[in-house]
Amino acid sequence: MSFTTYTEDKVLDHIVKNTSFTSPAEVYVALYTSATNAAGGGTECTGSGYTRKVMGFTTATSGATENNGDVEFPAATGSWGTITHTALLDASSGGNMLMETALTASKTISSGDVFRFQSGEFDVTLD
Repeated sequence: MSFTTYTEDKVLDHIVKNTSFTSPAEVYVALYTSATNAAGGGTECTGSGYTRKVMGFTTATSGATENNGDVEFPAATGSWGTITHTALLDASSGGNMLMETALTASKTISSGDVFRFQSGEFDVTLD
């Protein structure tokens, strides 16, 4: 995953300017049908039962962490389109995009489909 410009600025200011940065109480994963980028962007799914989901993570080691449990979105009540990207945000709606990435394989979500990340499947790595 790549940090967004928002996150890069917060981390840099925290480290080099001793500016306080409070991490979000919860981190939400969102699904997108178009490319996200460092400025945020992308087209997030809406309607048809879609909602962002809280995602928990393991303690980072060697610059990496992963989701510490299954994260399952509700069954779609209509088409969500083809999911190509995902992002982590600091709010259940609106908020700031923290990190973003393309999925390794896109997935078309139709009515009745359930999108899920199994435990350990959502990796966050920094170099």
